[in-house]
Formats: sequence, C-alpha cells, structure tokens
Amino acid sequence: MKELKHLNKYFKKYWVKLLLGIIITIIARIFSLVMPSYVKKSFEVVEGFINKTIIESEAKDLLLEYILIILGTTFLSGVFTFLMRQTIINVSRYIEYDLKNEVFDHYQFLNLNFYKRNRTGDLMNRISEDVSQVRMYAGPAVMYGINALTLFACLIPLMFIKAPTLALYTILPFPILSFLIYKISKIIHIRSTKVQEFLSTLSTFTQESFSGISIIKAYGLEPKINTEVEVLAIEGRNKSMDLAKVNAWFFPLMILLIGISNIFVIYIGGKQYISGEIASIGTIAEFVLYVNMLTWPVAIVGWLTSIVQRAAASQERINEFLKQQPTIKNTVEKETPIKGTVEFKNVSFTYEDTNITSLKNISFKINKGETVAIIGKTGSGKSSILDLIARLYDATSGNILIDGVGIKELNLNSLRKGVGVVPQDAFLFSDTIKNNIKFGKENATDEEIIEVAKMAVVHLNIMGFSKKYETVLGERGITLSGGQKQRVSIARALLKDPEIYLFDDCLSAVDTETEEEILNNLKKVSKNKTTLIVSHRVSSAKNANKIIVLEGGKIIQEGSHEVLMNENGYYKQLYHDQLEEKES
Repeated sequence: MKELKHLNKYFKKYWVKLLLGIIITIIARIFSLVMPSYVKKSFEVVEGFINKTIIESEAKDLLLEYILIILGTTFLSGVFTFLMRQTIINVSRYIEYDLKNEVFDHYQFLNLNFYKRNRTGDLMNRISEDVSQVRMYAGPAVMYGINALTLFACLIPLMFIKAPTLALYTILPFPILSFLIYKISKIIHIRSTKVQEFLSTLSTFTQESFSGISIIKAYGLEPKINTEVEVLAIEGRNKSMDLAKVNAWFFPLMILLIGISNIFVIYIGGKQYISGEIASIGTIAEFVLYVNMLTWPVAIVGWLTSIVQRAAASQERINEFLKQQPTIKNTVEKETPIKGTVEFKNVSFTYEDTNITSLKNISFKINKGETVAIIGKTGSGKSSILDLIARLYDATSGNILIDGVGIKELNLNSLRKGVGVVPQDAFLFSDTIKNNIKFGKENATDEEIIEVAKMAVVHLNIMGFSKKYETVLGERGITLSGGQKQRVSIARALLKDPEIYLFDDCLSAVDTETEEEILNNLKKVSKNKTTLIVSHRVSSAKNANKIIVLEGGKIIQEGSHEVLMNENGYYKQLYHDQLEEKES
C-alpha cells in the first residue's frame, strides 16, 4: 500500500472534485436509506387495516403517500449516484492522464543505458496496463469505498437503534468475512504482481515479433514463433487462472454469508415478533432490505481489496522506473547558445552496460566552420565520439569542451538545439514525410522543406509518391528504402540549421554518384558550420579539412587527405582498396 502514496499528490490536486463527490455520495446513500423505513410503515398500515385499527380509505391514502415517497427518494438517490460517478470517476481519468504524462516525461529524461537495459514492451506495458490498474484504484475503488463506508456508518447504527438483538445477529457473519478477505488479499497481491510482470514479457515478445516480421518471414520462422507464442499463452493462462481461482472465492463467500444474515433476520426476527419483542412484522421486512442493501458494500469489499492489491502491484512497477534518475542532467538553467568549436582533451569512455572501453585517451580540436571526417574499422569508437558531443553519454574521464566551455557547464537544451544528428540507423516516425522532415523545426514552411529535400537529393523520390510530401510512412519508415530513409534524415538535420552537424555513416545505403551530389550540397550548406562525418568510405572523407583515423579507440592517424596519402598507414591502404573495388 505504501507504493500508492505516490498518488496522494494527485488526490490533493483534485481535492475539490473529490470532496464534492464524497458529499454527493453521502447524500445519495441518505436518500437510499429512506426506502426501508417506509416499507416498514407500509407493512404497519396493512397490519392496521387487517386488525381494523385503520379504515380502508385512510390505509389507501397512507400507502399512496409512502409509495410516492419511496419512488421520489429512490429517484433522487439515482440522480445523486449518477452525479457521484460523474465527479469521482472523472477524477480518476484526470489522474490517469497525469500519471501517464509523468511516466512518459520521465522516460524521456532517462539516459540511453536505461533503454538498453529495459525492453520496449515492458516500458509500454507499464505506461498502459499498469497505469490502467492504478486508475481503477483512483476511481472505482475510491467511489465504491466511500459508498460502502457511508452505508456502514449510517446503516449499522440505525439497525442497532431499531432492533439491537436482531442487528447483532445480522452483522455476525461480517467479522468472519473480513478475516477471510484479509487472508485472500495477501495471495492476490503476489499473484497480481506475477500477472503484470508476465504481461510485460508478452508485450515485449509481440512488439519484437511485429517489428521483425520481415526477418521472421525471410527465415521461415513462423512455426517457431507460433510455438513460442503458444508457450507464452499457456504460461499467461496459468498465471491468470491462479489469480482467478483466488478471486473466485470472494463472491460465493459473500453470497453465503449474506444468505446466513438473511436467515438470521427471518428466524430471529420471527421469534421476536411472535414473542412480542418486535411490535411489527414490518421490522423484519425492513431488516431484510437493510441486509440486501449491505450485500453490495460487503461484496464490494472483496472486489475493492482485489483492485487495491492489483493497483499496488502496478504502482510498485511504475515507481521502480520513476525512482531511476538520469545520469545526464541539465545543471545549467540559463540558455548557453553554442558557436561550434569542439575539443576533446584526453577523453576516455566506457559503456556501463557492456563495460567495453570505446575511446582511450583521445585528444583533438575542431574549429568552428571546419569539416572533420572520422574513419576506422567497426567498433573503433567513431559513433561514440558523436554521442559524447551530443551528450547522449558523459565521458568516463577527460574533458570535452564546446567553445572552450566544459560540456557539463552548458545548458543541455541549448547544446542539443545547436547540434543536428543524422544517426547511422535512420529512424523515421509513422507520420507524413513532411512532418518527419519538420521534426527539427516545427514552424518550417513548405518551401524550406522542399529546399532541404533537394539538398539531400530526395525531392524527386518524394514527388514520385502519389501523395508526395503527405505520404504517411509505415512504422520506422518502412515505406522507404534504406537510402531514402537516410536522405530524409539528412533533410531533417539540414532544416534544423544547427551550429554542429553530426553525420554518422549516413550515406552507407546511397550509391556513390548520389553520395557525391549530397556531399557537394553539404559542403555549401555547412560552410560556416562545424561538421563531423563518420564513414567507412574514403569518398565521404577525402574533402574534409581534417581526417581522424581510429583503431581500438585510439587515434592512429590525423591530417588532411593529402597528408595521409603521403603516409604508409591505414588510410592510404583503405583508399587503394576501395579504389580497386570501384574499378573492378
């Protein structure tokens, strides 16, 4: 239950609506309590007519009056019950909205290592399924809980005032029920947690299967995946059945105990009526109605307990992520616009999740307006340099300076506004091509979008689609080819017009002719911008002001194309190898 304290701030936020809902609930229950007493009075009228103490016309008038009161109060109780739902249930929807936003906002601030450790399906399940379980606590559980407490608070004292002995026998089964609920609730909490954890596993598996459907089909793995789904389905069924078996005890137990209460009312009440301890048989009818009015609140105790236990299990899973703090924090509130000079001083970097050292004591400087190419074998640390400049990670040791200022002393938002990244794996959203290009500049005009698309040599491709720039892409841009996705990503970065461009092998899926055209365009655009190009191709690097060659996380060569061609090293060998490949 302590995990649910996280929601207290939301209950405080909406306390006015909640208080109004509580008042309406109390009024609704008070109106509902009128009916049993007038049923009793109706019985007394009938008894009086049978015993000749009330004449027929008077009896008819009284019965009509009581029926109208019963109908009126029942109608008003219904109206206030409707208003109760409109206030308290609406509050739960507001809390669900706020909690989802809180979780999503927190997700965005967590560093990349968090996403490497946790699967997408699990992240999605916690923000959807788990939050929905919590909403049931914030809405229906609160509403029915207040409803039940109000009825207990009003009804049980009233019963003892009217017939103490009969009331005692009526509520006798309730303590037994409470004890059983307590025992069963502990089991529900454990099993609810297991069910929620399994749903995360299932979400992860299905998400990965749908994302990788092309690989599954290409390798003919459908039977294997179906078998794995079947195993998961059986596991899920067993866990859900374990929970359902415990939940299944609630209502039968309650019906049994309520039935016992009714038997007590009829038997004890009948004996008291015969012995004259109860003046009217209407009292028995009144108590039968009271017992039936208590049936739902008592029955709801078990349901509420189940909801609270599920919500606590879900909120515990949500809090687990909310308690995680990003390692990369924005410690500078003031805006710090950047100009573009980049310097690495004895920088080393080790990935936390794998403990692999990607960069080893490297140093270099790039002046504003320079273009630097970074070349090296796979795993040599090229992409790590770009990630450190964008501060997606922090260096393990050494200093990174932007315009002579330590990167941690810059406002994080200002830094990333001044950087345009085109990643190696071009990611596009399930939106129009136009909106994907506008991602870096929401207020861009159509003319600006077309201009950068032409620079990225993708305009003609886009115009070939039936809906042109309004073409909606599939998940992760699956509608486009690899080269088209890369070029749309380049257009997006160009539109942002940052001070530093970071191109991470973003022309690997483009033919050499198109590559040459794009590079020429980039040269014009980035004339006064700092540009870093990571590539495996010499053709992408040869026109740079400086070329850095990495191997094993260390700089083994550095200089212009002409300088490096005069050295017998990795770059010269790579140039000749790629030249021979091109000629062959």
